[in-house]
Amino acid sequence: MGFDAGKKARGRKRHLLVDTCGLLLVCVVHSASIQDRAGARLVLHSIDECHPTIGLIWLDGGYANSVDASLIDWAKQELDVRLEVVKRNDDAKGSQLLPRRWVVERTLGWLTRCRRLCRDYERTTAHAEDFIKIAMVRLMAARLAGQQTRYRGIRTAAA
Repeated sequence: MGFDAGKKARGRKRHLLVDTCGLLLVCVVHSASIQDRAGARLVLHSIDECHPTIGLIWLDGGYANSVDASLIDWAKQELDVRLEVVKRNDDAKGSQLLPRRWVVERTLGWLTRCRRLCRDYERTTAHAEDFIKIAMVRLMAARLAGQQTRYRGIRTAAA
């Protein structure tokens, strides 16, 4: 466990790399005290060997800013991957729908529906990563089997 001074929160950070459908490619969980750019490097190190065909990755604005653009340069030189930052409008207040950013937000929403992942119950970051992967395997298997995923306590119009 760590403390993120920017958000004034204790706990862990989850970094997810998903495809355009929102399915998990890489998951890294670490202490909240580690900066977002350092966490992104952990994710990007693993894509070099697991997913070498990736050429473009869209990022949240927190991963690269005007003060420190070293992550974008590092990814281009070391991994030959282009990182493109999806910026928020500075005038907007509250939540704003951003192009391509909603894909990973939707995936995080799917994961939050899993009871084990809605809170930080795990003692180690490895266990937290494993339960994220288990939740995504369950979701993908249900979709391949053509089953509708239902969650307790949530009623849909079809139910």
